[in-house]
Amino acid sequence: MRNFIAKIGFAILLIWTTFSAFAAEKVVFEASSPLTVAIGEAFRVEFALNAKPDDDSFQAPTFEGFEVLAGPAVASGSSIQIINGSMTKSVNYTYTFVLLPQAAGNVTIGAASVVVDGETYRTNALPIEIVAENNNQGGAGNNPNGQSSRQHDSGASSKSAQGQIAKDDLLLRTIVSRTSVFKGEPLRVTFKLYERANVVGYEDVKFPSFNGFWAQELRTDNARRQRETYNGKVYETLVAREFLLYPQQAGSLTIDPAELTAIAQVVVPSRHPIDPFFGGGHEVYNVPRKLQSQRITVTVKSLPAGAPSGFSGAVGHFNLEATYPQERFAANSAATYTIKISGTGNLTFIQAPPLTLPASFEQYNVKTTESINTSAAGISGYRQFEYPFIARAEGNYDIAPIEFSYFDPARMQYVTLQSKPLTLEITPDAQGGGDAVIMRGQGMSKEEVKLLGQDIRFIKLGTAQLQFNRKPFLFGQTYWLLLTAILLLFVGSYIALRRKIRESKNLVLVRGKRANKVAVQRFRAAKRYMEEQNRHAFYEEMLRALWGYMSDKLNIPVANLTKENVREELHKRGVSSEQSQRFTAIITQCDEAQYSPSAAAQMSDIYAEGVDFISRIESSIKR
Repeated sequence: MRNFIAKIGFAILLIWTTFSAFAAEKVVFEASSPLTVAIGEAFRVEFALNAKPDDDSFQAPTFEGFEVLAGPAVASGSSIQIINGSMTKSVNYTYTFVLLPQAAGNVTIGAASVVVDGETYRTNALPIEIVAENNNQGGAGNNPNGQSSRQHDSGASSKSAQGQIAKDDLLLRTIVSRTSVFKGEPLRVTFKLYERANVVGYEDVKFPSFNGFWAQELRTDNARRQRETYNGKVYETLVAREFLLYPQQAGSLTIDPAELTAIAQVVVPSRHPIDPFFGGGHEVYNVPRKLQSQRITVTVKSLPAGAPSGFSGAVGHFNLEATYPQERFAANSAATYTIKISGTGNLTFIQAPPLTLPASFEQYNVKTTESINTSAAGISGYRQFEYPFIARAEGNYDIAPIEFSYFDPARMQYVTLQSKPLTLEITPDAQGGGDAVIMRGQGMSKEEVKLLGQDIRFIKLGTAQLQFNRKPFLFGQTYWLLLTAILLLFVGSYIALRRKIRESKNLVLVRGKRANKVAVQRFRAAKRYMEEQNRHAFYEEMLRALWGYMSDKLNIPVANLTKENVREELHKRGVSSEQSQRFTAIITQCDEAQYSPSAAAQMSDIYAEGVDFISRIESSIKR
C-alpha cells in the first residue's frame, strides 16, 4: 500500500514538474530567410515557434512581390531532458514556404502571427534584396548542397576570395541617440555591425575612451541579430557595444571611431582536382577586413543662467520624499531626518543636500543608500540620505526645509524641490543625565551648576587669635602669575574659537579637510565589494572615491570634473605630471574593468593603486 501511494506521489510530482518546466519557457516566434535572392531563384522562408500553437491560429503574411510555390509545410517535434533532477521540455513547430521572387528591388515579407494559450505572437518583418542575377558572392556563407569544403586560414586567401567581399558588405557604424544635449544630459551611443557576408570571428577590437564624457556601458549580452535596410541594401545587424554617455563639459565633443577586424568566410571554386572521396569543387577562405566606424561630433550646451543657489549639477527629472523625525522627543535622544531623491538622470553624481540644524544639535555623518538601474533610456532609481543627529538642549526649534535643485531638459528650466518646515519640541531628559540647563540663552550642563550652602562655614565662637601664617595669596606674585595665565588662556581660546568658526564657514577649507576621510570610507566599501567578488560595485565605488576626493580637494563640483582639468589643478598645486598621469590611468582602468571578467588580483591591484595615490596626493597638497 505504501509503495502504491509513493508511486502515485512520484507520478504527480513528475507531471507537475513537466508542466512547470513547459510553462516557464518563454514563447519565441521567429522568421528566417536569405538576405539576397536572384530573380527566378526559389528560396525558403521559415516561421519557427517553440510552443504548441492553438488550433488553426497561424496566419501567414500576404507575400506581396513573391509567388508562393509551396507551403505551408508544418513540422513539429518535442523533447524532454532530465539532468541532475532538472527537467527541460522543448516543443518546436515550423511553418515553411517556398517562394519565387517576381521583380528586382527591396521587398519586405510582412509579419506572421500565431496564438499560444490565447495570446497572440508576431514575427518581425523580413527585408529581402532581390537582384537581377545571383551576385550573393557567397555572402551568406552557405556551401552548395552535396559539396564539401576545405578550411584555409586568411594567409591562403586568393584574389578571387578577396574580390567576393565588396567594400560595403561589412560595415561598423556609430549611432547616437542625439547630437545636441545639455551638459549632464545623457545620450546613447551604439556601435553596430552590418553584415552581408558570413563572419566567423572578430579581432583587434578597440572602442574609444570617450574623452569629456562619463561613460556607463549598457548590457548587450541578450542582443539579437536583426535585419535592416541601409543604403538600399539588406544587412544582418548586431549591436557590438552600447554606452550611455554623460557630457562633463560644454562645447563640441568628439566620439572617436571604434575599430575591429572582421574575419569573413567565403566559398570559391577549387583549383585542385575533385577529390574522389570528399567530392570537392569548392574551397573556404577566411578573408580579414578592417572596419572603422565614423567620427561623431556632439554639441554640448551649457546649462542656462540663473541656477538656484542649491544647484549642484543634477540634470534629469526627479522627485523628493522626506521622512521626518518625531516632532517631540527628549533631550539627548537620537533622531533621523531622511531624504529620498528618485527619478531619471545623472543620479550617480547627486550628493546629499545640506541640512541646517541648531548649534545645540550634534549632527553625524550622512548615511547614503541607493538603488540605481542603467538602461538605454538612462539611469533611473533613487539615492537616499539619512541625517542622524542628537538634540542636547531642551526647547522649541524651527528646522529649515531641505532644498534640492535640478535642471529639467524637457522643460528647459530649473526645478527646486523642498521638504516641509519642521518644528521640534525637545523635552528635558527623563533620566537627568547630562541635561543642559538654559541660562541666559546659553547651555550649561548640570555638572557645572554648584550647590549653594557648602561655601558658608560655621562661625567660631570665643576670642579670635589672628596671625599671618603665610603671605596672603591676594595680590601676591602667584596671584598675578595665575591671573596672567588665565587671561592668556582666555585669549588663546577666544582666538581658536573664532578661527574654528571662520573655518567652518569656509566651505572650501572644510571640503578639503574632509576629502581624505570621505575617500577612506569609500575605499573601505570598495574593499568589502572586492572581498565579495562584486566587480561592478567595486569599480563604481572606486570611481566615486577617486572623483569624490578630487572634487572635495580641488573644490570642483563632480559634474565639472574631467581628466584634463584634474591634471591642470594638480599641476597648479605642485603635483608631478607622473602622479597626474597615474590618476588618469587608474580612472581608465576602473572604467574599462567595470564589466570585464577581471580576476580578484586585478581588483586588489587597482585598490592598492588608488589608496597609494590618495596617500601621495594628501601629502603633496598642503592646505
